[in-house]
Amino acid sequence: MRSGATPPPAHAEPAAEVRHANAASHTRRSRWGAGVWLWACVFLLGGCTQATRGTIDTIKLEWQSHAKLNPTPEQVAANPYAQIHVTTNGGDAILVLGNIDGHRQYWYGKDGAFVVLDHGRVVQTFGLPENLDASRIVSTNDPFDAGLNHVDSHAAYDRQDDWSPGYRYGIPVHAELSASGNATIDILGTSHAVTLITEDMAMPAAGFHATNRYWVDPQDGFVWKSEQHLMPGLTLTVVQLRPYRGSP
Repeated sequence: MRSGATPPPAHAEPAAEVRHANAASHTRRSRWGAGVWLWACVFLLGGCTQATRGTIDTIKLEWQSHAKLNPTPEQVAANPYAQIHVTTNGGDAILVLGNIDGHRQYWYGKDGAFVVLDHGRVVQTFGLPENLDASRIVSTNDPFDAGLNHVDSHAAYDRQDDWSPGYRYGIPVHAELSASGNATIDILGTSHAVTLITEDMAMPAAGFHATNRYWVDPQDGFVWKSEQHLMPGLTLTVVQLRPYRGSP
C-alpha cells in the first residue's frame, strides 16, 4: 500500500439488503450529509489519538452549523485509514475503506451506508435517498479495467444500471470516453498532475444524458477525483484524501 493507509475490519452488506433500502432512505436522508464523517471517527475511536478526538469536536461544530466539510491534512493524517470525501446533491461525508473484494473497494459510513468503487467508477451506493444498486459493463471492453490513462481520443462501452427506489433495473447506458487534456488539481494542499477524462453518457430509456469527469494519474490510471452522474438527481463527487493504491 503506497499511501500507508490501513483499511479497518468491516464487511460488505449483502446484496439482497440493498434491494430493500427504500424503507430506511427517509431516515438516512438527514444523516448522510453531516453524521457520516463523525461516525467514521467514532467507529475507530478505540485507535484514535487525542488529535483525532479533537477532530471529532471540530466536526460536531461544523455539523451543527451545517457547514460543508473541509477536512485538513492534519485531520486526515490523524486517522490511519484510507479515506475519501464524497459529496452528493444533499450533503457530503468522509468515508473510510472497510472492505476490498477483487477490484471493488467498499467505503463505509454511518449505519452501513457505503459507496463501492471499481477502478474509480462508482458501481453501487447504499443508504442514500436514491441509490445505484448495481452497474454492470456488458461490453467486451472495459476501459476502466484497462486504465483510463490509456484513453486516447475516444473509447466507448455499454453497461446496465439498476436504480432504486422504483425497482428500475437493467437500464441500458451507452458511454463514450475521451481525453480532454492535462490539468493540475489540489487535494489537501498537494498538487497532482492529472489527465482529465470526460465521459458522455446516454440513457435513452430513462431520457437522461450527462457528462462525467475523471481526473486521472497519467502514469497508472489512478482516479484522484471524479464527478459521476449516477441517475437523474444523484451526482457524486469523489476525492481521494488518503488513497488505497494496493493490490489487487
